[in-house]
Amino acid sequence: MFDDLTSKLDRVFRNLRGVGKISESNIRDAMADVRRALLEADVNLQVSRDFLARVEEKALGQEVMKSLQPAQLFVKIVHDELVALLGEKEARMGTAKKPPTVIMVVGLQGSGKTTFCAKLARHFKAKGRRPLLIAADLQRPAAQDQLQVLGESIGVNVFRGESKNPVEVCEAGLRHARKISLDPVILDTAGRLHVDDELMNELDRVRKGTEPAEILFVADGMTGQDAVNSAKAFFERLSFSGVVLTKMDGDTRGGAALSIRAVTDVPIKFMSVGEKLDQLEPFHPDRVAGRILGRGDIVTLVERAQATLDETKAAELEAKLRKADFNLQDFLDQLKQLKKMGSLTDLLGMIPGMGARMKNVQVDERALKHTEALILSMTPFERERPQVLNASRRKRIAAGAGLSVQHVNRMIQQYDQMVTMMKQLRKAGPGQVKRVFGR
Repeated sequence: MFDDLTSKLDRVFRNLRGVGKISESNIRDAMADVRRALLEADVNLQVSRDFLARVEEKALGQEVMKSLQPAQLFVKIVHDELVALLGEKEARMGTAKKPPTVIMVVGLQGSGKTTFCAKLARHFKAKGRRPLLIAADLQRPAAQDQLQVLGESIGVNVFRGESKNPVEVCEAGLRHARKISLDPVILDTAGRLHVDDELMNELDRVRKGTEPAEILFVADGMTGQDAVNSAKAFFERLSFSGVVLTKMDGDTRGGAALSIRAVTDVPIKFMSVGEKLDQLEPFHPDRVAGRILGRGDIVTLVERAQATLDETKAAELEAKLRKADFNLQDFLDQLKQLKKMGSLTDLLGMIPGMGARMKNVQVDERALKHTEALILSMTPFERERPQVLNASRRKRIAAGAGLSVQHVNRMIQQYDQMVTMMKQLRKAGPGQVKRVFGR
């Protein structure tokens, strides 16, 4: 997420830290580099100009020039202005005075709108709510079927009307929700490949017929300035109340995230950080600004861990680690827990300072899949007692996983190193831990 923008800004700050004394010349050179980084990230030109003007005004102030750590203060100014640009604080979802709360989801075709509807329904269900999905996209072939499949996968009701009129479908769905006390109601509306009057007129009729408490515009985070232009067109007709950024786990340049909020003056409420239905996060401007500047996002990392990790298994693992009694089944359990938290690259990027160190390192996500496949090819007896893995067993395991014996040997070697380290840590006193790790 924002990898390219983060690396460019990190280079600017490193160059500034290498200067003995901050001057107007240094600041202006740094601002030119920041301007270039923003434009390459496809940030709206006027948004970029306004942002740079605010940063430069504060950076050229006496407080920075006289500071003992001017470079650090400059980074703080950029951080604070990024937070202001992104919306200051988390924007909460609105609710209707009388249930059900209607949430209308709009956007162009291909932006990830239908998948987001399912993610949002899962988000509410996890909070103890009883959401209803209404399949109101009657234009795209199989859109209703897609929503039906997604709804069934998360155990959420999906309403499909018989009418060919999306307004009638939505109104019938609302009556159904009131009858069996479902709340909130999420409307998956039609999209187009581009903005046109026919689409906007249809969405306007749905809005008037359902009176939604929230209208969320879904923007493809990878499209940059195009997403901003679409947002402006939708806002002029629908006055949506919130923005959702999708595909933020891909090669996004950051232009959409940094521009939409400023152009529409509407808060970003969610961002999708992966393809799985549990990979949806409320948008926190301060945390995203921290990620952009390479400061990581420990709070989100902890929240993900709390939401996905099994406390009972964690306690059991701790007890095993204390006894150095850690087998391959335990290793497999930990891999599965780690996969639930998201991609390894994304998780490492949330650790402060790690993003810059990892920018030229390719994290091989396949290695985890290979390890999982190898352990699953073992019998329960072999997982509990890896020492029995002779040549013939390793050959069978490799064939079962579709990998080579060398893969098995490498995985067992890594496991043995881990066990050896655990035994050393168990014997080591507090003052010896650094020596064990070679520090």
